Amino acid sequence: MTDSRLAGADFVRATACLMVVGTHVAQRVMPGLLPHWGATTAAAVMMGAFGVGAFFVLSGYLLARPFWMALDRGEAMPSLRTYALRRAARILPGFWLALTVTFVLSFTLLRFPFDGELLFRYISGVALVADFHWLTWFPVEYNGPLWSIGCEITSYALLPICLALLFMLPGRTRVWGGRLVWVVLIAGVIGLQWLMVKYLQPDSYHRDWGFGLVGGAKVWWPAYNPIGFYGLFAIGALAAGFQVRLVKWRSIVFDIVAIGGAALAVWSMADNFPYTDGYGLNSIPYGFPWFPIGVALILMSVPSSLLVRRLTEIAPIAFVARISFGIYVWHFLLMEIVRVLWQPRYVYGGMYAVPQWAWISAGVVVASFVIATLSYYLLEAPVIRWARGFEDRPGAGSPTLSPAAG
Repeated sequence: MTDSRLAGADFVRATACLMVVGTHVAQRVMPGLLPHWGATTAAAVMMGAFGVGAFFVLSGYLLARPFWMALDRGEAMPSLRTYALRRAARILPGFWLALTVTFVLSFTLLRFPFDGELLFRYISGVALVADFHWLTWFPVEYNGPLWSIGCEITSYALLPICLALLFMLPGRTRVWGGRLVWVVLIAGVIGLQWLMVKYLQPDSYHRDWGFGLVGGAKVWWPAYNPIGFYGLFAIGALAAGFQVRLVKWRSIVFDIVAIGGAALAVWSMADNFPYTDGYGLNSIPYGFPWFPIGVALILMSVPSSLLVRRLTEIAPIAFVARISFGIYVWHFLLMEIVRVLWQPRYVYGGMYAVPQWAWISAGVVVASFVIATLSYYLLEAPVIRWARGFEDRPGAGSPTLSPAAG
């Protein structure tokens, strides 16, 4: 096992991506026309919204790992310049492109009224601050999933700030003292979530999904907020702290832990069924804390497992993981283009012609894969390679980030 390929990470990334796409596809069929088993299956697939939570756990896990390794070795923090460059190169080109294309199409081809509010939302998205208020939570129309990118970028910014506290600990207390401090930090995030839910409730005016994405954002807010999602991210970071201590171990015990983690994640989804938001402790979404803990156990244990790691390290999974970002940021826009320009019944619970729903959805998924593949090889990967030339070079006492974090 190398730092550049952590067993289990591709599996979680690919699975989370397909879960989210499956959710949005399943939402468009009219469940009342399906047989009982079909309606139940569609409702179960819609629980794939939890895949968004898995993305946050995975990001925290991958990005925190180099910091934990440096902490345990008694070294300085990894280069924050390299950290910022890699995050920007990996996320911003694809995100800004999808955001801008969606924004332009919204008031041209898709005929959404252009006004100052729409422009303000877009500018907030470009500036990476859309996640701090319900009005801008969805930075554009017709591409709802872009909301999570702003939250994730906020988590990217918070991670090194919080980890810097651990590097201030005395040398002998860093290893396990750092992990304990991180648990306390997660508890603090949960406390902040409680305060936000209690004191930042928006007014009831147009607080309903019937008033579009802005009205829906008021429904979500403040349970959905960047601090609460940092709680999921921080659980992933804690998993990395344990994984780096276990990196040399190999045992069937870790297979059992990985399977147990998967079972815990599935149980959390089932426990929240059919409520796709899965509000958990202090209204943090996606089955908090049990679902993110389940995902964290998978990530922590698969690299040291004997059998499970072989099942997760296969070429199709790696490919889907590689292009998953493009799939995530483009698939919903394609669905909305179909709805506005061709099939107006392709809305939430609107398709009564099940065969047509299936063919449309299959076409959208295939098109999403094609666009995501082009995006990765023509935009994302070239920018990542170009940005590597600007990174700090590692030297004595100045460890860089592992390739896995890029």
